[in-house]
Amino acid sequence: MTETRLSFKEMCARFEVTPRTLRYYEYLELLSPDRDGRARFYGPREVARMTLILRGRRFGFSLEEIRQWLDLYEKQGTTAQQRAFVAQADDQLAELERRRTEIEEAILDLRRLRDDAASRLN
Repeated sequence: MTETRLSFKEMCARFEVTPRTLRYYEYLELLSPDRDGRARFYGPREVARMTLILRGRRFGFSLEEIRQWLDLYEKQGTTAQQRAFVAQADDQLAELERRRTEIEEAILDLRRLRDDAASRLN
């Protein structure tokens, strides 16, 4: 069974990222594609890493935090990676809850100001 490899262009399309983003992740050594001359090819390992990178970014994790998860997996395996993720996820959940509270308060304040302004116009 042969491994499926994606070209640079296919990788960008699959994950809906720009070439600049993909090159940046490579520059940061989050991804290490195989090279054939100037061409880059991404195997299952790089696809899995890209999935984790984008998932982590979606949840607000920094690229450095994501790098730590990826490095832990490479050096210590799944259990260590999951332990670190749980701790970081707890911290991030608390931060997201704090930000949600701030946003809800801002919405209420803006709504009140808007309603006051609208009532003065009538």
